[in-house]
Amino acid sequence: MRLVRLASGENVPALGLGTWRMGEARRTRAAEVAAVQTAIEIGYRLIDTAEMYGDGGAEEVVGTAIHEVLRAGDVSREELTIVSKVLPSNATHAGVLRACERSLKRLRLDVIDLYLLHWRGAVPLKETVAAFEQLCNERRIRHWGVSNFDTADMQQLWSLPAGASCVANQVYYSASERGAEFDLLPWQRDHGVVTMAYSPIDQGALARDTTFATVGRRHGVSASSVALAWVLRQPDVIAIPMSASGPHLRENFAAANLELNADDLAQIDAQFPPPKRKRRLATT
Repeated sequence: MRLVRLASGENVPALGLGTWRMGEARRTRAAEVAAVQTAIEIGYRLIDTAEMYGDGGAEEVVGTAIHEVLRAGDVSREELTIVSKVLPSNATHAGVLRACERSLKRLRLDVIDLYLLHWRGAVPLKETVAAFEQLCNERRIRHWGVSNFDTADMQQLWSLPAGASCVANQVYYSASERGAEFDLLPWQRDHGVVTMAYSPIDQGALARDTTFATVGRRHGVSASSVALAWVLRQPDVIAIPMSASGPHLRENFAAANLELNADDLAQIDAQFPPPKRKRRLATT
């Protein structure tokens, strides 16, 4: 598995598992826990979740799965990178501290590896950042970052005393949603902020795209694998596709070892051209 280096110097996996839409119904809980366990068996070592997903249900799914694989000795805690997010409605200083404790309880962990502000809300960034820094000092989280922040938001964050401690920004990024490439990704690259790409297969749309299918046939892989490899071609980008299917989990994981050539990239650019002007950042 290729690794991405955080500004702290720590390396984390370039490909992870997203859990959006997990934890929403009790009847699917056991299957979702099994899916996360299968992902870990396949080799996934980064898992992304949020307090918003399933009203905490996705964190419970992840927590149960992690507890079982750790108890079985299949992996060690140090091998896993667990990411979660706090809602902007909970982003006051006291609210962040309380939300983090709830997430830790649901995840059945002592520490969250990367804790993100899910999107920007009404609470001043300075207050949220102060809470993140306190959680780091108290060893309740190891790193913090943001999500759905555009360039102007990142610049404002960077103007704060501890703003430069942000190690990641999670955004909607895929070949069909390239708006972030115009100025956000270059800015983050210059400032050592890792980009985490959610919906890297554009919520499944690129799995049915003929361009990606054509490229995939040349390499003997699926369109989804090509779409993920396209995102992963960049050394400072992490992709977190969501899947609860064993075959899809394996298909996605194969993308980590797929190298696209110049002809592949040119064909993709022809179908999905890079942005020539600033666009509003895509969100789900």
